[in-house]
Amino acid sequence: MKVIKHSEQILKTALISKNTQLVKLYENLESREKCLLNEAFQPDSVLFRPITLHSESDWISSHPEPTQDFEQFYNDPYRSRPTSQKSAIYVQPIGSFGDTKVSTEDYMKWLKDYCEAFYYGLSVKILEPVPVSHTSCAFRVNEYTCNLQIHAGDLLKYLKKKKPEDAFCIVGITMIDLYPRESWNFVFGQASLTEGMGIFSFARYDSDFYSASYKGRLKRVKKLPSADYSVFDGYYTPVISSLLLLRSCKTLTHEIGHIFGLHHCQWLQCVMQGSNHLEESDRRPLDLCPICLRKLQSAIGFHIVERYQALLGWMDEDRSGMDAELRNEATMGLLKPVEAFKECREWVLKCLDVLQK
Repeated sequence: MKVIKHSEQILKTALISKNTQLVKLYENLESREKCLLNEAFQPDSVLFRPITLHSESDWISSHPEPTQDFEQFYNDPYRSRPTSQKSAIYVQPIGSFGDTKVSTEDYMKWLKDYCEAFYYGLSVKILEPVPVSHTSCAFRVNEYTCNLQIHAGDLLKYLKKKKPEDAFCIVGITMIDLYPRESWNFVFGQASLTEGMGIFSFARYDSDFYSASYKGRLKRVKKLPSADYSVFDGYYTPVISSLLLLRSCKTLTHEIGHIFGLHHCQWLQCVMQGSNHLEESDRRPLDLCPICLRKLQSAIGFHIVERYQALLGWMDEDRSGMDAELRNEATMGLLKPVEAFKECREWVLKCLDVLQK
């Protein structure tokens, strides 16, 4: 295992900058906010730790990229900025989601509310789910996994037509696997940052996806009729487990972060770290490191303590004062499954403890 450990001075510069104007902006922040953000360059910080690489297949090892500090983000003339006229994040569900216990509406509400806490101050709107046939996208059966895949580029073209006037961005989400071109095996997602669009699949976040027992496998089909979408009728979608919800929240906020102009993080453990595989994705924390948090705060203008309170509120919703009837519903799987968020919740509480001293 390799640890990427930057010096205290490098992290301090990445967070604050040496530019007089940006230093002044930092000094104007609330003292409690600075107290939390300064954890970025504290060698013994228990909140923000160095990135660890576990193999040569990890993102940073296999995709060398330049770092992006706060000053580079702030001065980037090409990054998208929310405005009073274009401030909504739209989410377009494509295909069906989840088993019979959890409806698409439930799952979308959980993702919507989480995104609104993460991008605190902006509204998130869920569009009516559409079947795959409405997108007119190409599709195929993957020759290796024998599961259905839909064409990511075609879905971006569909989203471009549907993007509302007040949208900061529009992102499509699906439980069906994606591919970008015939020569590629698959892709987790694809985006057009200049046009504020992205399409992301959660299919491979099902714990059984890579096992022989995966229920989404089809019998080998040489060629599917290009206009016959009936193959998607009743197509398998995984149970919305707590782990799948956690992975979905990470992916959705990570990819929308790119549309804001945040690059892959190489400073500290952060949800904006790149990920090459599921194991690496699972190692990423749920939230941002201080450097990426300052970037997002400068783009949106939230108070950090209010954002963390919103994140905590999302994790605690439905759990406080639960009566017998609600406990019954929880057993049936009708309440938000947040068991996998336990460690994240404890971390948010520690951050709030620093902010509220």
